[in-house]
Amino acid sequence: MSLPHVFITRRLPASLEQLQTIANVEVWMERQPPPYDILLAKAQAVDGLLCLLTDKIDCELIAASSLKVISQMAVGYDNIDIAAATAKKIPVGHTPGILTNATADLTWALIMSAARRVVEADKFTRAGLWKTWEPDLLLGPDVAGATLGIIGLGRIGQAVARRAQGFEMKILYTNRQRCAPEVEKLLNAEFVSLEKLLQESDFISIHTPGSEDTYHLLSDREFALMKPSAILINTARGTIIDENALYRALSQKQIAAAALDVTEIEPLPMDSLLLSLDNLIITPHIGSASQQTRKKMAEMAIANLIAGLKGDRLPHCVNPQVYS
Repeated sequence: MSLPHVFITRRLPASLEQLQTIANVEVWMERQPPPYDILLAKAQAVDGLLCLLTDKIDCELIAASSLKVISQMAVGYDNIDIAAATAKKIPVGHTPGILTNATADLTWALIMSAARRVVEADKFTRAGLWKTWEPDLLLGPDVAGATLGIIGLGRIGQAVARRAQGFEMKILYTNRQRCAPEVEKLLNAEFVSLEKLLQESDFISIHTPGSEDTYHLLSDREFALMKPSAILINTARGTIIDENALYRALSQKQIAAAALDVTEIEPLPMDSLLLSLDNLIITPHIGSASQQTRKKMAEMAIANLIAGLKGDRLPHCVNPQVYS
C-alpha cells in the first residue's frame, strides 16, 4: 500500500521523522508562503496539509481538494473556511494553549519598551545624540502602581494580569462574559465596561479574538476616551484597531504611545504612515516566537496531522462535529 502524501507550507522547528514513517512529506522551503495557485494544486494532490495563518484555505481550495486532514500551526484559524471543511468532513486541527506564556511575555516586553521608550533610546544612542546625562531625557511613565486595562481576559489576558501583580498594578478588564468570581479574586481584577476601561487605564492591552464583532473595536471614538498618557498594546489581531485612527491618535498626541505585534495587513506595507511615528513600536507577529513554544506548536500540528492521516480523532480539533 502506498503511503499518503502531505504538504507542509513552511519549514518547521521540529523533527519530521515520525511523520515521514507514515507519509511522503513535501515541505515548501521558501521564506514566503506558497502562492495560492500552488497551494490549490497541492491540495488536490495530497492527503494532508499542514498550514499557517498566512495560507488562504478557502472554500474553493477545500472543495477541489482531496484532503483528509488540515492541520494549522496556530491557535487561530481565520484563514480557513471551517464551514466548507466541515461540510466535506475534513477535520481541522490547531494548536491551542501552547503560546499563552510566550505571548504574555512579549506583551510585557512591549509594555516595558513603550513605557521606558527603549526603542527610541536605542535609536538616539546609535545616532550619536547621547552627549551627557540629562535630567529630562526620554522620560516615560511608571509601570508600578499604574492601572492596566485588559480587553479580553482569556488565557493570555489572565497570564498578562498575573505578571502585572508583581508591579502592584490595578487591573480592569472587559470581556464578552464576566469571569468567575474566583478568577477575579485571584487576579484582583475588576470587570468594567469598555468605555470605563479606556477612560481609566494607563496601559491598555488587547487579548480578544479577531472577529466581525471586534473589527475596528478601537477607532476615533475610543481613542478620544483614552488618557493623553495612555499606552496601547496589541498582541492579538491587527483588525481590532483602526490603523488610520491610531495614526491620528499618535501623531496628534491624543495618546502617548502604542506597541503592535500584529497589523491589519501583514507584513505592514512599507508606505504605511505608522512607520513614520517615533511613539510606536511594531514587531513582526512574534508573540509565540520563543524556541520552546514554536517547537511545541510544530509538534502539536504534526500530531494532529498524523492522527488525521490514520483516521483517528485529532487531539486538538476545531470542528469536532465532523466525527458525529
